[in-house]
Amino acid sequence: MSSDIAISVEGISKCYQIYDSPRDRLKQMLARGRRSYFKEFWALRDVSFTVERGETVGIVGRNGSGKSTLLQLICGTLNPTSGNISTRGRIAALLELGSGFNPEFTGRENVYLNASLLGLTNEEIDGRFKDIVEFADIGDFIDQPVKTYSSGMMVRLAFAVQAQVEPDILIVDEALAVGDAKFQAKCFDRLKKLKDNGTSILLVTHSSEQIVTHCSKALLLEKGEVVEGGEPRGVVNRYMDILFGKDKIPMHENQVVGSGAGPEGVKKSGIVLSLEKDIFSTRPGYNQHEYRWGDGAVKILDFYLLADGELYPSAISTGQKIVLGVSFKILNKIIRPILGITVKTLEGVTVYGANSETLGVESFNRLGQEGQTVFVEASFVCRLAPGDYFISLGVATASGDMVTPHDRRYDAIHFQVRPNHKVFGIIDLNLKLEIKETVS
Repeated sequence: MSSDIAISVEGISKCYQIYDSPRDRLKQMLARGRRSYFKEFWALRDVSFTVERGETVGIVGRNGSGKSTLLQLICGTLNPTSGNISTRGRIAALLELGSGFNPEFTGRENVYLNASLLGLTNEEIDGRFKDIVEFADIGDFIDQPVKTYSSGMMVRLAFAVQAQVEPDILIVDEALAVGDAKFQAKCFDRLKKLKDNGTSILLVTHSSEQIVTHCSKALLLEKGEVVEGGEPRGVVNRYMDILFGKDKIPMHENQVVGSGAGPEGVKKSGIVLSLEKDIFSTRPGYNQHEYRWGDGAVKILDFYLLADGELYPSAISTGQKIVLGVSFKILNKIIRPILGITVKTLEGVTVYGANSETLGVESFNRLGQEGQTVFVEASFVCRLAPGDYFISLGVATASGDMVTPHDRRYDAIHFQVRPNHKVFGIIDLNLKLEIKETVS
């Protein structure tokens, strides 16, 4: 294995034998291989990938896709049915909440126990104990039994131990999901420092933004197989397709070339917005690398963008009023459609998102008839800092927790905010600064 490779996974598969009853397990022992009384369940099939030194790799997939099994195989707590795994250096892992902690021991005793299992001597633990306690920030509970801890305190202490020992490989399986926002920010800052120092990180999370923001590449698992791997945004888009999509709409289906829709459209600000044909891709600002999916019951047809009345501006200034016009057609009868609009950075971080449901637009409740075409206009003041941004659009319906996407166009519209030497970051908060008093 190359010195630059920290983890090498080659053709890994893991099969479990599932028995309907304990009696069948006994029969299998007596049969001595002449007959099978079990069903095979393949948690993983032929998974291969590598992780380089100092690389952060995100692993996504639905529940039951094999993510946790894969991590346990890499850690060595499970053995593969077939395939080979090679790792280089010390491995630290947060596979599940409280794993490796003795509930009867105090936090202090568990720190020494866990750190020693990771290969540190008592002298090394003594030298790092103060940093571990400060990072965990659980106060006097450090000398209380772990069984009295909340889930948040448990993960604070567990992450503090694993991160402060500076492992060669760090594996985190959804453990940060129970932490509050302040603790998560501290954790990701620590992960960045570990990465810069050469630690390879495997991060399993259902948060697509964490994958896009913190990972150099990503891996998507579905039913134990690798569906896609590579650049995080593309992998996350595919994950969203599996998670929410049904039959994906081809990106350019039924689109026509032209700058207007003739008499079948509505005229606005000198442009004819199509109400019949999908000419979305012909508009200035359209991102040809958009990601589109849905069941096809609705089709988003057209859009326009105005900045202080300027149509399809080449760039937008902070403080300008933005107007976004969208048309969509309902092809099959639906109940109470929901239109969503999201603004993201070039890196995929969501700056703002809202929909007709969260905004309480009651007129959407009257929509849904087959053949109905809808023209919607949204407006906001651009408070974004200089940079490139993408607008995503989507029409869906919801029944309880079940969301059915009809037409979602992710990163469909690109726009740029002009340089502004007064602002840096993501959002212009219109900060006011003044001296109230001076003392000489």
